[in-house]
Amino acid sequence: MMVIIRTGGIILPGKFYVGDVVQMRKQHPCGGFQWEVMRVGADFRIKCLTCGHQVMLPRVKFEKAVKKVIKSNAPSNDAQINSDTEGEEN
Repeated sequence: MMVIIRTGGIILPGKFYVGDVVQMRKQHPCGGFQWEVMRVGADFRIKCLTCGHQVMLPRVKFEKAVKKVIKSNAPSNDAQINSDTEGEEN
């Protein structure tokens, strides 16, 4: 089951993946808004795409701070189906 988070009219997926590019609500001091997700779990590690600075945030704070997902790195259904059937022999 996928959880949908509604934030001010913007619908975000409840899952984030390593490699996603997200826009945060507040601007980084270097002037950047875009961050790449480096680690997911109870804590998130994100990297500013403008200056390269990395920050660790608790999941709850990260999910509240995300404005939108710019690029999702979610696995596609076709890739999942192909990987599930690769080892099968008829």
